[in-house]
Formats: sequence, C-alpha cells, structure tokens
Amino acid sequence: MAAAGPVKITVLGSGTSVGVPTPGCHCKVCASDDPRDNRLRPSILIGYGGRNVVIDTTPDFRTQVLRAKVDRLDAVLFTHSHADHIMGLDDVRPFNFRQKTRIPIFAAPDTMAAIHGVFRYIFTDEERESSVPQLDTHTLNGEPFDVFGMEFQPIPLLHGRSSIYGFRFGRAAYLTDHSEIPPASLDNLRGLDVLFLDALRHNPHPTHSTVEKSMRTVEELAPKRAFFTHISHDLGHAQTENRLPPNIRLAYDGLELEVAEDA
Repeated sequence: MAAAGPVKITVLGSGTSVGVPTPGCHCKVCASDDPRDNRLRPSILIGYGGRNVVIDTTPDFRTQVLRAKVDRLDAVLFTHSHADHIMGLDDVRPFNFRQKTRIPIFAAPDTMAAIHGVFRYIFTDEERESSVPQLDTHTLNGEPFDVFGMEFQPIPLLHGRSSIYGFRFGRAAYLTDHSEIPPASLDNLRGLDVLFLDALRHNPHPTHSTVEKSMRTVEELAPKRAFFTHISHDLGHAQTENRLPPNIRLAYDGLELEVAEDA
C-alpha cells in the first residue's frame, strides 16, 4: 500500500555519532560559519497523509523536533541500537501527552532487545511515580510492513560485523551506518527517486562507507538524486559538494524534499 499524495522527507540530523562541531575540536569544519556544517546525529522525518514517522531517535531528538516544528509523532523506526540512534527515545513522551495515544516503534529483534535493556523502566510493570513513554513494540522479520498506509521495506546492511537495517519507502530509501550493501539489498534499491547513503569521510573506516565508495553505489543504482549523510568533520559541506556530480549532494540538517507516491 502506498501513501496518498507526496511524501515529505526532512533531514533532522546529518552528522556522525559525535556530531559536528565535535566537542573539543577546532578544525576548519568544526569552526565553520556555514550552517550546513552544523550536524546533529543522523535521523530523518517522513511526512505523509497527515502522519509523521521518524527513523531513529538520536540523543539530539528533542532539539531536532523543536527545530523542525514537529507537532505530532505517529511512529518510530529504528535502524539499529547504537547510542546515536536510540538515546532520544524518552523524548517521545510529549507526543504521548499531546496526542493521548501510544506510539508504535519498529525494530529488528536484536535492536528491540537492546532498546528494552537500555530503557528497562519504559517496559517494566513496576509501579511508577513519573511518566514514561507509551509505546507499542513491533519486531521486524525482514518483510515489508505497513505504517499508517505507507509500506516500508527493511533493507539488510552490514555495519562492520553487525547486521542492521535501512528502509525503502515508496521511491525513496534511507541507508545509514553501513560499510557494505549485500547484493540482495542492492536489488531492492533500484528505480529510486531519492537515495540516502552513509558517506562518513574520504579515508576508509571499518564500519562506514566513504564518499568514493558511496559514489560507486550511486553509479550502480542510478537513483535520480542521492544524498550522503552520517558525515564527519572531515568533510566541509561546500568544498565536498564542489567535487560531487550534480545528482549527488551532501545532506544537511533541515534539508526538505518531496518524493512522489510510489507508482
């Protein structure tokens, strides 16, 4: 099932796990006055049919939704359980209060188990003196799943030795924190209008893709547009974009895109 009408994507954060500027660093990018070089931890907001879905609740989640003026949240999808992708989960509580509804969250079994461990107080039946997020958990099995009329397809990725998920939705896909994209996953990433890819830096990294490697992926998959994300302070926005082909740009915090509903 596809969402009715266009799908709006907002980049909530485009930075790596420590963000940019990086605390204690005074390099050229961390000291840049280009607002596109200020990168919170990686996340996107997907809006369609009056619904808002977030992929990953970063430690910056509260700041991100305030900055983007998000006034409702309908679901959260998780790519994996690293701290820069889950630690803002408690900050969904104001949406529970405002909407008076529980919020569904979706994750692979190992990611959901880690979330239950880190946020044990959310899921325990113990008596509480203060509020906790009201969540409905949905464990993914690799098959497509429906979220309020939009079909999401989990895309298996390798993040170093770890297996994680990216997600395809309609004619867009969001892949972050990957060092390799398995061949079967590549087959599910063709015919896209918009593709987000990890591109940490130029130098090789054991758990992340590089600018050059992700450029080769774009060449193979041929999306109409590609955006690199999970960007470190090794990459200045303007300088890096000047060296990229026109169909590839760096994502930046606050970037907004519209993608047509899936055919």
